[in-house]
Amino acid sequence: MRTFTPKPEDIQRAWHVIDADGKRLGRVATEAANLLHGKHKPIWAPNVDVGDHVIIINASKLDISLRKGSDKLYYRHSGYPGGIKSESLDRLMERAPDRVVKLAVKGMLPKSRLGRSMIKKLRVYGGPTHPHHAQGPQDHPLAARASS
Repeated sequence: MRTFTPKPEDIQRAWHVIDADGKRLGRVATEAANLLHGKHKPIWAPNVDVGDHVIIINASKLDISLRKGSDKLYYRHSGYPGGIKSESLDRLMERAPDRVVKLAVKGMLPKSRLGRSMIKKLRVYGGPTHPHHAQGPQDHPLAARASS
């Protein structure tokens, strides 16, 4: 039996909307990364981008614990000596909640040109609206957490 390799004409891209209101950051990012990667499709291959487009709304209403909000730091560097800057998760959520979600999803994708092409299919919005109604996105509910 020969190995199936998806061709460009085999790939059907859908649009999914994930509502992040009251959800944990890691659960939203994991589901978005799986949809972007295409792991939910039977034609998935690790070396081909067969994933769908993902829209995340209400990114500013994520459920983040108090301790994680103050302890988790994001770093960036200006390129100059001594130019490293750090910012807490709480501060970044106030300033740019979409960037928090994008960084979480980007860390779960491949670190190659394949991952860079996948992250371009992610759109994150802090509020409840998005401008992609013409694409006919479908709601993608997250699985409910198991009660312990």
